[in-house]
Amino acid sequence: MRPAMHFVDVANKFSCEITVTHGDNSVDGKSIMQISMLAATQGTKLCIKAQGADADEAVRALRELIEVKLFHE
Repeated sequence: MRPAMHFVDVANKFSCEITVTHGDNSVDGKSIMQISMLAATQGTKLCIKAQGADADEAVRALRELIEVKLFHE
């Protein structure tokens, strides 16, 4: 649950809408309950999409969080 909380904390720093998809499930990237429903574990492939003024920055920050920080602390 801790990685999901980190993800949501970072996502909520941005004003854009963030959607995370795993398989056929798409959820709000700013909702801990919805992110938890994805049941994503280390190695799970996720698609992160953002729409809004700071979308590019948000996707970069979330990608770095997932690829570098979460599982290498």
